[in-house]
Amino acid sequence: MSDCLTLKKSNCKNCYKCIRHCPVKSIRFSGNQAHIIGNECILCGQCFVVCPQNAKQIVDETEKVRVLLQGGDPVIVSLAPSFIANYNGVGIGAMRKALLSLGFFDVEETAVGATIVKNEYERILHEEKPEVLISSCCHSVNLLIQKYFPTVLPHLADVLSPMQAHCKDIKRRNPGAKTVFIGPCVAKKDEAAYYEGYVDAVLTYEELTGWLKSAGVELVPEKDETAESRARFFPTTGGVLKTMKQDEPGYTYLAIDGVENCIAALHDIESGNIKNCFIEMSACVGACVGGPVMEKYHRSPVKDYMAVAEYAGDRDFVVEQPGMRELRKNFTPIERRLQTPSEDEIRSVMRQMGKFKPSDELNCGTCGYPTCRDKAIAICHGKAEISMCLPFLKDKAENFSDTIVENTPNGLIVLNESLEVQQINSAARKIMNIRSASDVLGEQVIRIMDPAVFAEALRNGRGPVNQRAYLAEYKRYVEQTVVYDRDYHLLICIMRDVTDEESARERKEDISRQTVEIADRVVDKQMRIVQEIASLLGETAAETKIALTKLKESISDE
Repeated sequence: MSDCLTLKKSNCKNCYKCIRHCPVKSIRFSGNQAHIIGNECILCGQCFVVCPQNAKQIVDETEKVRVLLQGGDPVIVSLAPSFIANYNGVGIGAMRKALLSLGFFDVEETAVGATIVKNEYERILHEEKPEVLISSCCHSVNLLIQKYFPTVLPHLADVLSPMQAHCKDIKRRNPGAKTVFIGPCVAKKDEAAYYEGYVDAVLTYEELTGWLKSAGVELVPEKDETAESRARFFPTTGGVLKTMKQDEPGYTYLAIDGVENCIAALHDIESGNIKNCFIEMSACVGACVGGPVMEKYHRSPVKDYMAVAEYAGDRDFVVEQPGMRELRKNFTPIERRLQTPSEDEIRSVMRQMGKFKPSDELNCGTCGYPTCRDKAIAICHGKAEISMCLPFLKDKAENFSDTIVENTPNGLIVLNESLEVQQINSAARKIMNIRSASDVLGEQVIRIMDPAVFAEALRNGRGPVNQRAYLAEYKRYVEQTVVYDRDYHLLICIMRDVTDEESARERKEDISRQTVEIADRVVDKQMRIVQEIASLLGETAAETKIALTKLKESISDE
């Protein structure tokens, strides 16, 4: 299968939306990126349609067509009949005029090939009388059967698609010509590449619109009327049936659209529950007018159907019908190379996902798989990762968070903006002598502590940081920080019990005070002693002076 659908890795945002919408789960997720598994993909284009980041890209063949135009051979367009819905009110004449200005030699409607294919379906039903016949117009349906329902291949009409039948007819009538198909389908790029010799290049309407815009070519809304154009109904659900006679005795004719519905019908066919039936199958809901390119940029189911119905005629195109051998197309099974894991392997993965019993299997589908078991099988196949399970991640995050909250030595109290307690951990309960969290959850915080700091945080957008406070009711000193989370409308109080520190500080201050008092008393006493000594020394000195003076006088008299 050609790589016509690619991924812009930088745009993938782990949303798993592509996996949820992939009908065959052909997307592998690893390294935080989605990867399309080529040998499983049926190119329905749903991942391209639903990707919110535009990470899925259809390979652009505009440059390839430009190269064809620069060659010497005429390049003729086969234009899918859904164009009338994609380009509002623009008929084949106006489309031909615009495309000729881009350098194309001519433009024809793929509906001509649809008429040829329809005629062959009627011949098979009338002459070969198969038990069940499935239309082979939709390449995605063909891939679905080749890859997932190979036992149903004998019921798939071995007939060229309208695109192939038309381009083959163009080349028959214009020897040496190159053909370019333009339509709303991703799968047609792969069909053209795989079955060589019919179609030289494929453009989507998006590519054509971009080319016309860059070339400054405007489409003129004008429609022509052609009675011989009944096959223009082909791009609608039941459009093939509308062009058929549906008169083969004993046969039931029905149309099925959407891959899920096609899968259900194929299961019925596989089990032998369907007999004598012609089934028109389309991978896209609404058939080709609901194609991936149209659906992403031009999704108007009722309006699109009406546009096609109003443009279609009531008689067939006049065609030169080829022989059945010229329209033969060989379909072979396409191996997917995936083995079903053993039950032990599946159970082992389920345990890693935290699914130990049936009640653990929520089957929420968030990961993209319909059941937890399907997700486990995908993990075994290397297509998914355990971390893709939202309940698993949620439980893991909550358990991890709860472990931190319950084991931190700091007290934590969480309030809503109405100052009601939403969460309180064991450390906070210990500080406040609260027996159980249920005693205070949902209650006003004023029941357990002063709400002033929280009211301040609500008013100012921020609360105190490392503010020391005394909780008199609990005889506790705490260092508290209040954080206001505006995004989640929560107030978070973090408290550190500093009662022991505060007691130690008070004891230290008391000891210091006592030491100062003792020192003061010692100093006072010493000063008194010094003063007393000084006083005594003063009296002794005076007496000595008097005695010496008298001695001096007596000596002088002699």
